[in-house]
Amino acid sequence: MRQMKYGYGWVLKFILAAILVGIGIYMIFANEVVYTITGVAIVVFSIFRVVPLMKSLNKEVLRTINLIEIIFDTIIGGVMIYIALTRDLSSEPIWGYVYRYALAFFFYARGLVFFNSVVFFGEKTEIPKFWVHIASLTLGTVIAILPNFDYGSVGLFFLFISIIGAGYLGYDGFGGYKKYREYQKEINDAKGKEKEKPVEEEKRPILDKEEEKRPYVN
Repeated sequence: MRQMKYGYGWVLKFILAAILVGIGIYMIFANEVVYTITGVAIVVFSIFRVVPLMKSLNKEVLRTINLIEIIFDTIIGGVMIYIALTRDLSSEPIWGYVYRYALAFFFYARGLVFFNSVVFFGEKTEIPKFWVHIASLTLGTVIAILPNFDYGSVGLFFLFISIIGAGYLGYDGFGGYKKYREYQKEINDAKGKEKEKPVEEEKRPILDKEEEKRPYVN
């Protein structure tokens, strides 16, 4: 049996791409989903940073400041998840304000901690990282003061991200599917050549002429 050269990972990528787009569209109309996913994203972003961040910072004061930020962010994310699962967001407007200012605090605190570490404690940085945290400060401020900011705004952002992710998965899955079909073509071509190959007739041993003339004695 021939060993599989290519797997079926492209199938999973196509399915995940479809799910991403579906969830992105659904989030525009479902406030609870936006609330929950925002909370989950903040918790995941916070918890997964703990070990690498604590190991890479070389000053105790930096570790302390960043750990305090991570703890607050985790609490904010956990509260968002709890509110989304236990409260009626449509009939209680207060949770919209909680969501708005919690999200503003998350972005603003990230930028503030970063620039505090760079300016006052000599933490080295790169140009892209610098501009990302400028954007984080700006985003936190805009969310806090923008009068029309609501779940739908974040839902549109999630839809945009989901479309980008789905496009990436779809493109990667298309490449995998193309290789898979090329491999199938190679297999089929090899089988076709084997069928077209003529079957050699059984060759009888050629006897020496003298042996053919010699009479057989029983």
